[in-house]
Amino acid sequence: MDPTTHNQMMALVKDVRTIIVSSIDEDGYPNSKQMFKMKHDGLNKFWFSTNTSSIRAQQFSKNSKASLYFVGKNNGLMLIGEMKVCLDRDSREMLWVDGAEKYYSLGVDDPDYCVFEFTSKLGNYYFNLEKHIFTIEELRQIATSTV
Repeated sequence: MDPTTHNQMMALVKDVRTIIVSSIDEDGYPNSKQMFKMKHDGLNKFWFSTNTSSIRAQQFSKNSKASLYFVGKNNGLMLIGEMKVCLDRDSREMLWVDGAEKYYSLGVDDPDYCVFEFTSKLGNYYFNLEKHIFTIEELRQIATSTV
């Protein structure tokens, strides 16, 4: 993958407000939900906040396989990886925002508040009728060579 394609993917991630997050249900079928982009580290890690009691939290607790999909006007990016359900205080504080008490009345320690941490393994970028399949390790090499 060339640096231009890498930059296009990074711009797509930067520009989107929401991400389609997919999990696997107990019968092995994919389930997708749109979630707000909260925080990310390049294309390597993404964090989301949600309810511990949510369907997605229950599914990821049983099966960590996940995918993220970013929708652009003329392009799209799918990342495949693992989703961890985080209940530790550091993870919760990292994404806590003023006003969240509206949803989590007990604050950052509300038992119904959790954080999802997605770790990418590979991806597929669609643009201009072409697809670019890559591993996260390949992206790290590109990022290192352009610095």
